[in-house]
Amino acid sequence: MAEQKYYYGTGKRKTAIARVRLLPGGGSVIINEKPLQEAFPDEPLREVIFQPFKVTKTLDKFSVVAKVEGGGIAGQAAAIRHGIARALVVSDEGLRSVLRQYGLLTRDARIKERKKYGLKRARKAPQYTKR
Repeated sequence: MAEQKYYYGTGKRKTAIARVRLLPGGGSVIINEKPLQEAFPDEPLREVIFQPFKVTKTLDKFSVVAKVEGGGIAGQAAAIRHGIARALVVSDEGLRSVLRQYGLLTRDARIKERKKYGLKRARKAPQYTKR
């Protein structure tokens, strides 16, 4: 089998990392060797994943093959979205301005804050007792 030409993008969100390949034609989405409906059963997360295609009007031009690890399902969906957006820019540099306008190329850098000593969580202090 001959290697097919693809466009690659790495997406990140929280602790999730997605390696995304866009293959020309089709419209199928495979995530971790599972179809999209199986990997992400809830509709809102599928909407997040397809956002880069909707804003660039390239919905049926590419098939997606993604490997994603780490984080939870929401972080993974956002990581896939970031990877798809980056791969679309590799395929066509003209899409950069549209994707940038919708904030899809920016890596969302918000991660969990570390726990501090003397506190219960990152910022929650133990309950104050007067007596």
